[in-house]
Amino acid sequence: SASRPATDETQQMVDEVRPQLEEKEGKKFDVFTAVEFKTQVVAGTNYFIKVHVGNEEFMHLRLFRSLPHENKPLSLHSYQSSKAKQDELTFF
Repeated sequence: SASRPATDETQQMVDEVRPQLEEKEGKKFDVFTAVEFKTQVVAGTNYFIKVHVGNEEFMHLRLFRSLPHENKPLSLHSYQSSKAKQDELTFF
């Protein structure tokens, strides 16, 4: 889908996976604000979300939400660090 500004729901999603990311990165983020997102429908939905993590630093997160009947939690599939504000969200 086209890139859209982040919503309250998008922010709730990144807040939900923040502990997973902080554990993988081995650090706590002072700022963790969803900026924009794209979606991709598969057997569930992939969310590609640009997150501001402080100063001029951004990360791109790929989250996966399974179909409702599978009853699985939202998961952090992968992420890209060292991104800039102007970097386009792309499939990864």
